[in-house]
Amino acid sequence: MSRYFMELAYKGSSFCGWQRQPNGVSVQGELEKGLALILRSPVAVTGAGRTDAGVHAKYMVAHFDFEAEIKDQDKLALRLSKVLSPDIVVYKISQVGSDAHSRFDALARRYDYWITTERNPFLQQLATQLNYGVDFALMNRAAAILTEYSDFSSFSKLHSDNLTNICKVEFARWEKKEEIFVFTIQADRFLRNMVRAIVGTLLDVGRGRLTLDDFRKIIESKNRGKAGTSAPAQGLYLVDVIYPQEVFTRSL
Repeated sequence: MSRYFMELAYKGSSFCGWQRQPNGVSVQGELEKGLALILRSPVAVTGAGRTDAGVHAKYMVAHFDFEAEIKDQDKLALRLSKVLSPDIVVYKISQVGSDAHSRFDALARRYDYWITTERNPFLQQLATQLNYGVDFALMNRAAAILTEYSDFSSFSKLHSDNLTNICKVEFARWEKKEEIFVFTIQADRFLRNMVRAIVGTLLDVGRGRLTLDDFRKIIESKNRGKAGTSAPAQGLYLVDVIYPQEVFTRSL
């Protein structure tokens, strides 16, 4: 049995999320159907994480096992992209060690959240448009506070199946890139809905509804009810998954 890593991207607008669902079209389900069609055998796909409905991935890693060695992995990636929805592309397939795991071996993941303050029809479903002004400099000061904490229960979806709410945030910051304001955050792991809850609460800081001290108190409360409303899914992108060099090196 050989193991393969796939590097892929997808626009999440038309999917019910990454995870296979009985009554919805998922990215995982579409990949499994495509691989089964080409390889003529059932194939289970495991992703580096699970994005929610409407969330995009500029870079995702997933793995699958196949009993025979796939000699032309580039050709398989090309064929797979052709049979998949146009909202999914598989950039590369690479053979890895038999014990390499796309989820458990990941050292860190990075997300971007896109916000625009101007009406732009070309960013529909790809960014969140604000209809009010915010202080991005103040939001940046609040974002930096995240690196001082490890328990993010206040930003975790209620009744989720997390064994722990401890995460190590390496950095979190806002930057302006042309007409888009981008929030970038990198951590060893993320809780379900965590990034969107953080962004929603940071927007409350930017609007003057919360002070920096309030933001600290929300984190320390470990209470989801104290934090802000989650930002819409359409602005969120998974942009990187990082592994130990001996396990896997990103090719893109």
